[in-house]
Amino acid sequence: MTNNLKKWCADLFTWKPNLGKKQRWVACLITLGMALAIVSGQILSYPTYAQNIFKPSKTTELRGVWLTNVDSNVLFGSSQLKTALRRLDDLNFNIVYPTVWNWGWTLYPSKVAEKVIGRSVDPEPGLQGRDMLKEVVEEGHKRGLTVIPWFEFGFMAPADSQLAKRHPEWLTKRGDGTQIWKEGIHERVWLSPFRPDVQDFMENLIVEIVQNYNIDGIQFDDHFGLPSEFGYDEYAVKLYKQEHNGKTPPKNPLDAKWVKWRADKITNYMKRVFKAIKKAKKDCLVSMSPNPQRFSYEFFLADWERWERMGLIEELVLQLYRDDMRVFISELERPEVEAARKHIPVSIGILAGLKRKFVPIQQIQAQVKNVRDRNFAGVSFFFYESLWNISTEQPQQRQRGFKRIFPKAISHPNLIRRKLEKQLAIN
Repeated sequence: MTNNLKKWCADLFTWKPNLGKKQRWVACLITLGMALAIVSGQILSYPTYAQNIFKPSKTTELRGVWLTNVDSNVLFGSSQLKTALRRLDDLNFNIVYPTVWNWGWTLYPSKVAEKVIGRSVDPEPGLQGRDMLKEVVEEGHKRGLTVIPWFEFGFMAPADSQLAKRHPEWLTKRGDGTQIWKEGIHERVWLSPFRPDVQDFMENLIVEIVQNYNIDGIQFDDHFGLPSEFGYDEYAVKLYKQEHNGKTPPKNPLDAKWVKWRADKITNYMKRVFKAIKKAKKDCLVSMSPNPQRFSYEFFLADWERWERMGLIEELVLQLYRDDMRVFISELERPEVEAARKHIPVSIGILAGLKRKFVPIQQIQAQVKNVRDRNFAGVSFFFYESLWNISTEQPQQRQRGFKRIFPKAISHPNLIRRKLEKQLAIN
């Protein structure tokens, strides 16, 4: 470590030849201070203390895609999974986000899920007798792909799921007592993120993945919050009363103070989960793929802007599923997005299409261009199936379009972070 610090200090004189001698020694002292802070356990997360360390590079770009089990069979068989990963590698993608928690089930064999839900893995035949996540990690790494499992459903579950049936006391509700959340034709329910037993269950699932698989990170989104119309379950109301001299929560679910109280509780839980992840595997990247801040906070109580400032997010993939280019660009230029870019890699989630929504390759290419023109860390597409299989355009045409977007292979930008941490690490 001492030799590394000497080298860094010596390099500073080379990097900044115009600095005065005093200024250069100050820079050396800052470097030494960061190392000592890490030794003493003061640094919770590198973005909090080593701000402005991440800058987009022409030699790195995040090129990702989400792999889900909704309207897609890519995860439901070893053969199609390998074919998909090979194709993504051939088209110069460098990161995949496979869902691991969806429809009230884990998509990998889970002892935690077996104990709480009664099954260790989703009953889908294509997942039986195999470990999907292990396959993604091994095959993905073999092809140089970064693998970050996606905790897709978060605190949400189907209303008829075994999880909801076994633990009805875990469910939260609206002020009028209703629990059903309609998502298209599907009826969902939400677990109360304020209950200790729910918090323990979710944390145990997350830590289980981090400990048992050679993953590069783990990703959450708005579902790690709670729709703001919910939160009137008995436990949350009782807790609110204890902290407000017996007063009941406001009837208006969008009351600013009531929104903040619940969002703060979720923030505290996010901090707890972050620490648990780092304790299990310190180099496991914590990624977040939310909607824009205003929507995430007001409608899902997910205050990702604050999480980023606290150092609880190490990669941000902002979902901007917009057809109107003017709206798309305005979201790229939001001040909270600009602020996050100074600390961590920020890339943009682009919609490649849905089962009933066609997105032309020209629109995708235009959005990628606008992202690149503003020097973001990269792009990620939702979702694998709509890259070329769910489309009115021919698969070959779509694949040629993505090949033009990614003509050459390039590294995932978070490799910079890992190199930095290795340099700072003390053996």
